[in-house]
Amino acid sequence: MAIFGSLIKSLIEIKENFTSEEDAVKQQEEVLRELLKKAQDTAFGKHYHFEEILEAENMQKAFAEKVPYFDYNKIASQWWDRYHEGEEDVTWPGKPPYFALSSGTTGKTSKRIPVTQDMLDAIRSAGIKQVSALSNFDLPADFFEKEIMMLGSSTDLHKEGDHEEGEISGISASNIPFWFRSYYKPGEEIAKIDEWDERVQKIAENAKNWDIGALSGIPSWMELMLKKVIEYHKVSNIHEIWPNLQVYASGGVAFEPYEKSFDALMGKPVQVIDTYLASEGFLALQNRPDTHSMKLITDNGIYFEFVPFKPEYINEDGSLTDDAPVVHLNEVEEEIDYVLLISTVSGAWRYIIGDTIKFTDKEKLEIRITGRTKFFLNVVGSQLSVNKMNDAVQELEEEFDIKVPEFVVCAKRAEDGEYYHFWYLGTTDDANPEKLAEALDRNLKNANKNYSVARSKALKGVKVHTVDPDIFHDWNGENKKKGGQVKMEKVMKEDKFKEFEEFVAKR
Repeated sequence: MAIFGSLIKSLIEIKENFTSEEDAVKQQEEVLRELLKKAQDTAFGKHYHFEEILEAENMQKAFAEKVPYFDYNKIASQWWDRYHEGEEDVTWPGKPPYFALSSGTTGKTSKRIPVTQDMLDAIRSAGIKQVSALSNFDLPADFFEKEIMMLGSSTDLHKEGDHEEGEISGISASNIPFWFRSYYKPGEEIAKIDEWDERVQKIAENAKNWDIGALSGIPSWMELMLKKVIEYHKVSNIHEIWPNLQVYASGGVAFEPYEKSFDALMGKPVQVIDTYLASEGFLALQNRPDTHSMKLITDNGIYFEFVPFKPEYINEDGSLTDDAPVVHLNEVEEEIDYVLLISTVSGAWRYIIGDTIKFTDKEKLEIRITGRTKFFLNVVGSQLSVNKMNDAVQELEEEFDIKVPEFVVCAKRAEDGEYYHFWYLGTTDDANPEKLAEALDRNLKNANKNYSVARSKALKGVKVHTVDPDIFHDWNGENKKKGGQVKMEKVMKEDKFKEFEEFVAKR
């Protein structure tokens, strides 16, 4: 009998039973108040008169009126870069001990996002909330005695002056509490290996030594790791190596595009739990089964605002127009795409994280990530967001019985001078590209009236190429790096798409 596991499970259930639901709107007001109080004497707080905002009759309205929107380039050039020049108390008291490197989905140059001790405490608190929520998933007691494979970036952080730098998953893993280290795999030694392929090779070599009950990481890289372990040990599925694997905590992107190819690596069903841990903080977590939606964490050092995701409010670089309207938590509507803004205990203010979300259940505060502000295809009025593309590709998977975990699309003129959407679909299954193009076009017409209108006017059609999904991973490796927080960009402009096609042609 799993005595220790039963004890842990009982403690978790007791904690959940005694945790009451709070008013999320009031929680958010209090979070904003605490953020403003703590940062009012920083250079940023003085510049934007936080003291006056705190005294305003409507604090949230005053905050929105006095502080502009910031994307990364704007806040870094105007404020965060001052940390690297030796200043302190810039956007948050003191100096951040870490900077999270995030290449996001565009370009080779990493963003450097401050990570304060307050943020690390918030991430740890959110992690405890996630563990507590496991009591809702009807897991057996022995699950709580198994090890957890956290497939993030290297924990070997780089010292830069008075701070350390690395990806957020590496920073978080390097700060795991001592009591968790015996559960944590691949362990400190392997986790410090910087080179992705070498790290995964070591994981494969040691896989049989571990009793893994849960996985955690971005789907695309998790798939690659699992395939490597399966290949190395010459087995048909991962449960032949880890028979007690029961949970996968996905994160960073929507899981659905990877669901079919992920399931093919399993020997039995695994409970998938979505999480939303970005370089800027731990924003949401799935706290119940039978959904892919995640509950916003409204009491943990992050204040949320939402801008309706409409073409007239989005600049070409993915930033917001100055006149884009903002709504607060009590004003959101279900099934509407919003650009997510956050203000945090790391000194991000009205920050455009780059993701779009929608509320699937306002009462439960549940959201889903629907795409990226930069992945909005509107060259000829098609107004396609990533979630519409994901849905259309999933329909292809069902119709043709294929797996398509990765894709990329670009709108450009063909040799006949007409505009087409050029798609590269990552699949190793046999399928006729022309039939795929017809079905993809049909699915998008049915899902999006703007696309349907565009197809009757400036958009001539769809062209499809199929390639091995590994090409997308190799492209990432060539342009950024493998593993960690790196995500594949779904929509490319013509110059980047040309480079991608040239890369594919060399394979």
